[in-house]
Amino acid sequence: MEWEGPPKQGLYDPQNEHEACGVGFVVAIDGKRTHKIVRDAETLAKRMEHRGACACDNDTGDGAGVLTAIPHQFYCAQLRDSHQIDLPAFGRYATGIFFLDKLHHQEIENKFQELSESLGLKVLCWRTVPTNNSTIGKCFTLFCLRIVSSPFCMGQL
Repeated sequence: MEWEGPPKQGLYDPQNEHEACGVGFVVAIDGKRTHKIVRDAETLAKRMEHRGACACDNDTGDGAGVLTAIPHQFYCAQLRDSHQIDLPAFGRYATGIFFLDKLHHQEIENKFQELSESLGLKVLCWRTVPTNNSTIGKCFTLFCLRIVSSPFCMGQL
């Protein structure tokens, strides 16, 4: 599927498009959430070979990512299956991503729990984010000693 740029509308004019080294944005100006936006972002990232700094092994970069809205339905299903938790309605909870050291992650999670409680928030659970480290460069192997984890929090009722 070919990437299609949007037509001229409102304040947007495709004539103003130009290179911005290492940065690309794909948005839905109309605010509608579609999977096409994610696929367009994937295409954009693949076309930006120079998107990140490269280490001496030529396989390790500083990374590239896609920022999306919270995938509420996906999280509801995942947390119901893995933690037997029913998430509150969309917009009634918060989540984030932590990159944690495997040796100290429990200590950090406990400190986050204490901070959350002091702010009147309840940590519902932590979800370990699945990762695939098979294609990372040799310079990045230290990162394999980390876990990626997402807390889910809500205000105390």
